[in-house]
Amino acid sequence: MIPRESATIIRKLRKQFPVITLTGPRQSGKTTLLQYLYHDIPYASLEDIDVRTAALNDPRGFLTNFPEGAVLDEIQRTPELFSYIQGIVDKNKKAHFVLSGSQNFLLLENISQTLAGRSAILKLLPFSISELQNEKLVPDTYEQLIFTGMYPGIYDRDIGPEYFYPSYISTYVERDVRQIKNIENLNSFSNFLQLCAGRTGQVVNINSLATDAGISPNTARSWLSILEASFIIYFLQPYYENFNKRIIKSPKLYFYDTGLVCSLLGIRSADQVRTFHSKGALFENLIITDLIKSRLHKGENPKFYYWQNKTKQEVDLIIDKPDGPVPFEIKSGMTMNDNYFTNLKYWQKLSGEKPENLNVIYGGDTSLRTSGGNFISWKKLYDQYI
Repeated sequence: MIPRESATIIRKLRKQFPVITLTGPRQSGKTTLLQYLYHDIPYASLEDIDVRTAALNDPRGFLTNFPEGAVLDEIQRTPELFSYIQGIVDKNKKAHFVLSGSQNFLLLENISQTLAGRSAILKLLPFSISELQNEKLVPDTYEQLIFTGMYPGIYDRDIGPEYFYPSYISTYVERDVRQIKNIENLNSFSNFLQLCAGRTGQVVNINSLATDAGISPNTARSWLSILEASFIIYFLQPYYENFNKRIIKSPKLYFYDTGLVCSLLGIRSADQVRTFHSKGALFENLIITDLIKSRLHKGENPKFYYWQNKTKQEVDLIIDKPDGPVPFEIKSGMTMNDNYFTNLKYWQKLSGEKPENLNVIYGGDTSLRTSGGNFISWKKLYDQYI
């Protein structure tokens, strides 16, 4: 098993909470990680129809099999268990349950109703760059990484991305969507998903997206919420705390995995990524998602934003830290270029930011501090800058 960064925080929180809830997309490695960490308590998957039937027919009786706790996988399929788990952990201080699932909305809704204050909530996404680097699995070029993506199955089972992602979309994405909301026309939804992939890194325009998909704006909003709850897409919110009404207030759309985006866009190789007209957006998606993983896998809530005014001057990423916001531009070019700092210098004038806090993450191999700001290699995101 490729070691996961989340293992550290899970071990720590096990000593502090009677329940740990682990969410994340299907096939992100939740089951593998939990079975590795929790070899001392039973494991039960509620995906198994016999197990699920037993839990639904007699939830109290089902849980008597686990007096000291258990790992209960895909538990959102049996919401009847939650209140009984609350009773067990309140009475038995030694009991410990781990609840995992791939439908964030359904899972957290039940947690908030019955286990609030008793459960730590964590998210596990596909591999991060640093996790792959530790195992020497990062390819030499970011184009190859964008195309391959970072789902564990590709690395653990050596499945080609050109085979993995079409199967993933049809097997998991479409099934999860149907479980959350009854969508009658699956072809329309598949078309909608492809249109979202084409808008990666763009500010969301609901009306335009709905028109192109041939659906109503309300339906578009509903389907975006489903994709977000299923850990397919992520919304980067605008930063506007210190600026006036000239800023843009709609979120930008990203996917949690670039390999999935490539599959939806019909990209079939890393060479096609190199010549793709929106390669910059794919690289931006890769970097922002990886930085999100770096926070979530440590149990932290990422405070990430973008900034853009109505004249389209933009900073790709703002990380809100305790001592103030830190700006980043993200450029796919492999050569250091002072022009990459143009928007950051505009931000500097508005915010009074110091030059040493201006950062460009780019597609080259070398990181360098300069008097005008910092160049950060995509391969060295966490060395000393972020």
